[in-house]
Amino acid sequence: MPTSEQIRAARMLLRWEQKELADRSGVSLPTIKRLEIKPGEVQAHGTTLEALQRAFVEAGVIFLAEGDAIGGGPGVRLKGASE
Repeated sequence: MPTSEQIRAARMLLRWEQKELADRSGVSLPTIKRLEIKPGEVQAHGTTLEALQRAFVEAGVIFLAEGDAIGGGPGVRLKGASE
C-alpha cells in the first residue's frame, strides 16, 4: 500500500499536478488532496488505491517497498528503458 509521500513523489517524477492525476486515475481531486495531506500509509478504498497505482504504473512509475529504496524506506522511481 503506497504512502502519501510516495504518491506525491510519483506525481513529482512525472511532473503532474494533482488535477492531472485525478484526470488520469478517475479519482476525484478532493480525494487526492485528502490522501496526500496526511503523512504515512494512505487510508482509502481499495478501488481508489488501485486506480491511482494503475495510473502511475501506466506512466512508468515503480513503487519500492520498505527496504527496497536507498535508506531502507519506501520510495518510487521511473522505469528504465530496459525494464
